[in-house]
Amino acid sequence: MTVIEQQHDEFVRLTGPLRRELLTHCYRMLGSLQDAEDLVQETYLRAWRSYGEFEGRASLRTWLYRIATNACLNALRHGSRRVLPAGLGAPATDPTALAPRQPELPWLEPIPDERADPAAIVNGRAGLRLALIAALQHLPPQQRTVLILRDVLAWSAEEAAEVLGVSPAAVHSTLQRARARLDRLAPDADEIAEPTEQEQRELLDRYADAFERADIPALTRLLTEDAVWQMPPNPSWFSGRSQVVGLLTARLHRKQARLIPVRANGQPGFAMYAAGEAFSVQVLTLRGPAIAEVTAFHDADLVRRFGLPARIGH
Repeated sequence: MTVIEQQHDEFVRLTGPLRRELLTHCYRMLGSLQDAEDLVQETYLRAWRSYGEFEGRASLRTWLYRIATNACLNALRHGSRRVLPAGLGAPATDPTALAPRQPELPWLEPIPDERADPAAIVNGRAGLRLALIAALQHLPPQQRTVLILRDVLAWSAEEAAEVLGVSPAAVHSTLQRARARLDRLAPDADEIAEPTEQEQRELLDRYADAFERADIPALTRLLTEDAVWQMPPNPSWFSGRSQVVGLLTARLHRKQARLIPVRANGQPGFAMYAAGEAFSVQVLTLRGPAIAEVTAFHDADLVRRFGLPARIGH
């Protein structure tokens, strides 16, 4: 075995275990699983090319994070922030007349729990809940980066300053602005009353059964009064139980739906099949014994990214 081959084997052995957490980091930064995968691949290519020059003054993990963070910042300079329909404007008022789909918009994407860093699948500011990821996308790239480095990764102000090429004092002031803005955009996770594990199972079972049977009265009983329903790439979204029920009444009976449980962003969800064809991935936000929000990503390709087939028997 040549020296280069030995060095490559060492690189793979040392850096391979960090891939999932780097993917999670890039996903937080970019709001897109596909973009995050591309940037992690770029990070590993850059790291391998520079591995011979790595002197160990910082840990290998910190070194890789610096490469990944700078790659993400460069991508953010040339792209648009990822959005959900609720971040575009007021809710729709006619469930029977949806706006045209807009697949060209840079929509936020979910991340399957099995692809994410297990340590990140928790509540709170270091978590992966959809509402938090959506809120992060509203922060300017510099604020987003500082908040993730300081509050999620627990880097020092000096380390964050080195990555960004600014002073530690600038990092402190940027972090304060980022925290204040995030507090306005995303609810504190500690205030989200999660159901117990048994309550959650029962709630999800009732929801799947009612959805597949298009049982509107049963679905109505499962929703909170202020329930929200979003369905990118359609920009229309609906707020309030009556509006969501109106949408389900108008559209659900046409679907011949089948739901298969999945988990995304640390939240329960379902892959939905319509007449046996992959149709969408639903990510649910639960509050107490009810469903507070459903974000239904109408993208058949997402279903396959959750390791599920394009079609099933029905």
